[in-house]
Amino acid sequence: MPDPIIERVIQVIVKTQHMEADTVKPESTFEEMKIDSLDGLQILFALEEEFNVSIPDEAAKQLRSVADIANGIKALLAEQSAPAEA
Repeated sequence: MPDPIIERVIQVIVKTQHMEADTVKPESTFEEMKIDSLDGLQILFALEEEFNVSIPDEAAKQLRSVADIANGIKALLAEQSAPAEA
């Protein structure tokens, strides 16, 4: 069963980079997709908007693949949905 977060991440990358959807896989790295740092920033901004999250700069520097991004988004979404501690 496809992971909906990975599917959405792939769609954002495809849309922002004008790529073919079948060329972007969960294991694809930025390097393999020939995505430079400026393109990476554009993707991160689009992902923040898509998922309504804020990706910390330190976390962004650790992202190397589509799966890394999806896992980071899942963690941020989990934090958002967790009840705030008093």
